[in-house]
Amino acid sequence: MIDHEYASAPAAVRRTRTLDLLSAGGFVRVTELSTLFGVSEVTIRSDLDALEASGDLVRVHGGAVTASSPRRTEPTFEEALGSQRQEKLSIASHAASLVSPGDSVIVDVGTTAAALARALVDRSELHDVVVITNGLKIALELERALPRFTVIVTGGTLRALQHSLVNPLADGLFDTLHADIAFIGCNGVDAERGITNINLPEAEVKRRMLGAATRRIVLADGSKIGQVHLGRVAEVSQVDGVITGGSARAKPLAELREAGLDVTRV
Repeated sequence: MIDHEYASAPAAVRRTRTLDLLSAGGFVRVTELSTLFGVSEVTIRSDLDALEASGDLVRVHGGAVTASSPRRTEPTFEEALGSQRQEKLSIASHAASLVSPGDSVIVDVGTTAAALARALVDRSELHDVVVITNGLKIALELERALPRFTVIVTGGTLRALQHSLVNPLADGLFDTLHADIAFIGCNGVDAERGITNINLPEAEVKRRMLGAATRRIVLADGSKIGQVHLGRVAEVSQVDGVITGGSARAKPLAELREAGLDVTRV
């Protein structure tokens, strides 16, 4: 319900009230603030961006928390399963359509990558496909396609949050092979700061994956577009395209296209 006291209020008044709500509850949602103030979600995101820039809060997916709030920056694989589920399935379906019989394919870790693995398996006409992955979940999804597919797991040190294999030992394989296409996941895609990831060991493996492929495609649901995280994976000029979903915001998408990136929004 719109709070008529704050309806059409100036930005300074909205932001002060937002900090009051944040102080009381520790978390505010974009959708709820939009309704409360009677303004668009774009306007609320602008308010939150400004407050984060001044150090008054920390942006998180869907809203903001107090600057002093402890937060885990990376969800587990299982926690991420329910986020943007339909969008991830659409991204995976489009990505799978890019693979042809006889291709060699690198598939990164993550829930969108797991959906891609299922979509590849479901394409019964695909055969003689070699898939290289550092994701245990991905390998298990692909097992149903044996012997149509050959599945190669990189090896390395097991990382529990994403059930991924990282260094030491995870990237040595990429010095010995070259794939037709690599599908890489990430936590952020930004026109200026490139493809980024929360976890540094995984970011390192992703860089090696990109270097081992002829065609390099980033899979990123809409929540990742315009985001920037700690580990730099690549500049946008170093990948051939990004496949994203309908929830991606228009402005960062336009900036990516202006930077010359081939963006497919499914």
